Amino acid sequence: MAKSLPDGKSLSLQEQIAQMIVVRASGYLFDHQIRYPHWEPPAATLQHWLQDLNLGGVILLGGSAGEIALRSQQLQAWAKTPLLIAADIEEGVGQRFAGATWFPPPMAIGEIAKQDASLAQSYAQKMGAVTAAEALAVGINWIFAPVVDVNNNPANPVINVRSFGETVATVTQLATAFIQGAQAFPVLTTAKHFPGHGDTAVDSHLDLPALNVPASRLAAVELPPFENAIAAGVDSVMSAHLLVPAWDSQFPATLSQPILTGELRQRLGFEGLIVTDALIMGALATSAPAEEIPILAVEAGADILLMPDNPEKALSALLQAVETGRITPERIRASVERIWEAKRRVIASTGAGEAGEAGEAGEAGEAGEETFNLQPATCNLSQLAAPTARTTAAEIVREAMQVGGSPPLPTDSPSGSRRNLIVVDNPLDCEYIHRHAPAVALPKQLGYEPQLLDQQTLLLVPNNTFQSTLLQLFIRGNPFRGSAGLTPKVQDWLQARLTAGELQGVVIYGSPYVWEWLQPQIPPQLPFLFSYGQMPMAQAIACRVLFGLSGFADSQSEAFL
Repeated sequence: MAKSLPDGKSLSLQEQIAQMIVVRASGYLFDHQIRYPHWEPPAATLQHWLQDLNLGGVILLGGSAGEIALRSQQLQAWAKTPLLIAADIEEGVGQRFAGATWFPPPMAIGEIAKQDASLAQSYAQKMGAVTAAEALAVGINWIFAPVVDVNNNPANPVINVRSFGETVATVTQLATAFIQGAQAFPVLTTAKHFPGHGDTAVDSHLDLPALNVPASRLAAVELPPFENAIAAGVDSVMSAHLLVPAWDSQFPATLSQPILTGELRQRLGFEGLIVTDALIMGALATSAPAEEIPILAVEAGADILLMPDNPEKALSALLQAVETGRITPERIRASVERIWEAKRRVIASTGAGEAGEAGEAGEAGEAGEETFNLQPATCNLSQLAAPTARTTAAEIVREAMQVGGSPPLPTDSPSGSRRNLIVVDNPLDCEYIHRHAPAVALPKQLGYEPQLLDQQTLLLVPNNTFQSTLLQLFIRGNPFRGSAGLTPKVQDWLQARLTAGELQGVVIYGSPYVWEWLQPQIPPQLPFLFSYGQMPMAQAIACRVLFGLSGFADSQSEAFL
């Protein structure tokens, strides 16, 4: 498939602006599979945006890795200009798209770094390389990773284990290694969320956080990971929707000219793409009207507008802003030139014109047409979840796992009196827990009957009915959750059950902060484990250690290792 990069004469002002817009699209192939209709347009609308309006890219969510390969082909075929296709794959392609390699969250590697910094950097580099290779295999050319926020606030509800750690040195070293690993492949990487979302206690998906620290603290803690990512050649930087009064007391970073242009572009010297976090997030809702937000973001210095509330209205509003003189055509051209440069990075050029000239989109351009060889994504399963990749993921899980008490968990109580309490944030929307997931299936083979609960329904569980109770908590910071820990009532419930000796084993998947709170309260002989990963591979490893089944082989657990 060959696509032409329009020259300055053929690219209208409206199309230039359209190249700055990236919209969300369902990874599923059919309209009836769309899960979030407010954010994910039907096929006819999406095709219109890409083909007629010439939007610059999409961000995908949902579907299997195989489906994403086909979906990427479809979207590129619709597009008038080769697309940037992005995904939030901070934990590998398998985090979002089933079948590919799913790594534990970055903080697992940060845990390893506490004991062996060299090994941790090796893992981070391999993780970056695997993520990039598998992204290309399914047609994704823009990785929204790594997170370079320093998570120095344990109450952070949204960054949490998505960060590589709690110290500047750890985050800097591991994020840089991830970028270097990914650079072996023609994909874009992204350092996020500028200028640093780690020291917040508010989820910007829901409300506007504030980073109330002096500029000297920003320079010492928040900025070094970004500075090193830029020095390592990161392709893009994503802005954070948070207020930074030391730099701008009026606008969040995404809408702040002093922050995006003054600090990031001019002072730090970043020359790549500045991409906003999703413009539909709650943090921006009170900052300005929906149609004003894209204008403010461009004025601030953003090159890419991610998920505006209404792409067509955003395009129209920006076009009007240029036509009325509020934004200059030169400002739009500067962003389009950076977008062109990024597209050259991920799409092989067979250039019919000079690269510098081809990037100059605008009425004054004199460039010839530049042709790109856009290789369609192919569903080549041999490129996904290779044994070496899965081995690396499993090694990270094992190296970062914490084990205490006296495993294995006893199985000498009568089979009918064993229960497996599995607590998740939302039982109706939990893709890593199902009937055949190791956390369910392996204990069940040993007589532990599963009960899937959330924190509220856990409080309703009767106490002394069972002789042997295994408690498995799946809890971590995640977007839209609003918190990263246990409710006070669940904390009280846990303390009471431990005091009464009603729990025979505890496994925590996800948050090290919940683990740190609970660990001192667990009796010395009680088997307990902590795993950063929540995915099936992590479940299989944790459950086999918990039950002392290192030599045990069964189809349901072995399949995940």
